[in-house]
Amino acid sequence: MILLLFIGITLVYIFLIGILAFGFDKVKRFAMEDLEAKTSFSVVIPFRNEAENLPSLLKSLEALQYPKHLYEIILVNDASEDNSVTIIEKVLHTNLRKDKFTRNPIKIINNLRESDSPKKDAITSAIQIAKYDWIITTDADCILPKFWLDTFDAFIQKRDADFIVAPVTYSKAKTFLDRFQLLDFLSLQGATIGGFGIQKPFLCNGANLGYRKDFFKTVQGFHGNTNIASGDDIFLLEKALKQDAKKVHYLKSEHVIVTTEAVKNFKDLISQRVRWASKSASYKNNFAKAVGLLVLLMNASLICLLTLCITGIFNVKVLLYLFLIKCSIDFLLLFKTLRFYKQETFLPSFIFSCFLYPFFSVYVVFVSVFSNYKWKGRAFKK
Repeated sequence: MILLLFIGITLVYIFLIGILAFGFDKVKRFAMEDLEAKTSFSVVIPFRNEAENLPSLLKSLEALQYPKHLYEIILVNDASEDNSVTIIEKVLHTNLRKDKFTRNPIKIINNLRESDSPKKDAITSAIQIAKYDWIITTDADCILPKFWLDTFDAFIQKRDADFIVAPVTYSKAKTFLDRFQLLDFLSLQGATIGGFGIQKPFLCNGANLGYRKDFFKTVQGFHGNTNIASGDDIFLLEKALKQDAKKVHYLKSEHVIVTTEAVKNFKDLISQRVRWASKSASYKNNFAKAVGLLVLLMNASLICLLTLCITGIFNVKVLLYLFLIKCSIDFLLLFKTLRFYKQETFLPSFIFSCFLYPFFSVYVVFVSVFSNYKWKGRAFKK
């Protein structure tokens, strides 16, 4: 009976990842055209203690090719305790003398805290003073491609959109921990794209997200979710789908891929993933809940089977077969994703990651259920 349960979970898991892999190909790549720029953007970037990352971000902002009179950049200081603001002001002073940013000066504002979610407050603070119709959000530890806004503009001109999800990846993967994070992260990105392909969007990332300012105001921003520290992206996606799913799109283009860096140690990785997992209990999207539950059951099943094989209750061949089946279907979706991001060179790390991931994912869920977490020097409750 237990064996049949494990087999049943595996079969459903195969079906799920299989349709997501199918959906991945259904989302067609967006081909850039030489169009006159028309869309005006307010780029919102919250930051807290990002002195190490801000120089790279600012350099990528300088390199943006979009007409400078069509966008503004709003940097929101979320009570930074390092010299982040000093770094920004120094770069601005230098660039103003070089006639950079003179037609679209970067604004630095302070976060107006009103809730238990600092980042949501930061985004809301920026939108309150934003001049333009489209809000684009990213993070201070990201690097932006030079045709980032050009691609968003072209897509907006071609599609009737209120809410646009775009791709994110890690830029460096020198150690195995880096590569493990990259593969884990890109599996989420692959599932994100696949969800759009089967008309069941359920994931997005605030590091590369665009939406109309009118939409944000119509749905009352983050109202209803401000008690949860994270989720500035997913909860808005749910509201967008509820309001008009036909105007929610995925922008699948290599010209719009935002890159960030993996965390530096295992402790921070756990804290980051627990933060991501902590918001899942508040999802209203039933498909998202079902996917999360099935992934958990699949990984937990493998751990249970391993225990039962060690105790001699089951033959190890059963574990081996189910493990290989799971890894094969995971590889299919991950390969498609890595190929889109042009990061196939990291595929060899998939083999060892397969052995670690079930323990890692179950542990993260366990910790997210029974404990609080810390992020950027702050403690948060679930």
